[in-house]
Amino acid sequence: MTDAPHIPVLLDEVVAAIAPRPGMTIVDATFGAGGYTAALLEAGASVHAFDRDPDAIAAGQAMVAQYEGRLALHPARFSAMQAELAALGITQVDAVVMDIGVSSMQLDQGDRGFAFMHDGPLDMRMSQAGESAADFLNTADEEAIANVIYRYGEERQSRRVARAIVAARPLTTTGELARVVRRALGHKPHDKKDPATRTFQAVRIHVNDELGELEAGLAAAEALLGEGGVLAVVSFHSLEDRIVKHFLREASGAGRAVSRHLPGEIPGPAPTFVRVSKGIRPGEAEIQRNPRARSSTLRHAIRTGAPARSIAA
Repeated sequence: MTDAPHIPVLLDEVVAAIAPRPGMTIVDATFGAGGYTAALLEAGASVHAFDRDPDAIAAGQAMVAQYEGRLALHPARFSAMQAELAALGITQVDAVVMDIGVSSMQLDQGDRGFAFMHDGPLDMRMSQAGESAADFLNTADEEAIANVIYRYGEERQSRRVARAIVAARPLTTTGELARVVRRALGHKPHDKKDPATRTFQAVRIHVNDELGELEAGLAAAEALLGEGGVLAVVSFHSLEDRIVKHFLREASGAGRAVSRHLPGEIPGPAPTFVRVSKGIRPGEAEIQRNPRARSSTLRHAIRTGAPARSIAA
């Protein structure tokens, strides 16, 4: 198998859910360092991989050459997978795998500004285009910043943090932002979790519209998957997992109120997914090998032949 700089989490469980084999066409919605894609290709499948990060696309070209026509890389958001593949005449695929959120590769590059472990420019843009974290924090009003930090970071003291950010503007580096948040919330060296973590998560999610992208990507996957196709989604925090869980619950008809239909009443739509798994967490051995896996959850389901509930862009 092609070596990747970072091991994808729950890889064995994802491969078991998809059961890749020759002749299958699979979408890897989040190519990253290519770990899931490599496993799928090694099993003989053909893969269309998406990533909005130009660095990931550039790094993946060697893999494209190695697998001689079975891998196509798409420099696009995964929400666009249906339109991108339709342009190639592909209207159905056999599986879609999604690994949501920021990649280890992005976190480890200090000049991308995703993390405070390395001081770098306050950027956080996956696509390396559009509004940066610095643009947002230096121009938005205090209420808008507080709302983002509360909604996407689940930070209860979001207003205090936002007030400190506005008072410290302009901010240009990740180190500056981390120091501002720590001063606002109080930080003891022995604290298990750095208080800046929630604010960094929130700003990153906002800058990249990660939750909106996830919702659109799930709809696109539903529209693309053929009957019997597999959707497998790995998430890393409760906001993401909540969206995935709700999507699959609605798509499978679980929890739908049971009622006797009146004469002429139209019943609800047929389920678009069945055999929805419970949340699958990594074992202790994997967590020891890869601490990033600790917060991950996998959910997967099988596509029925029912029409998709909505058409993705």
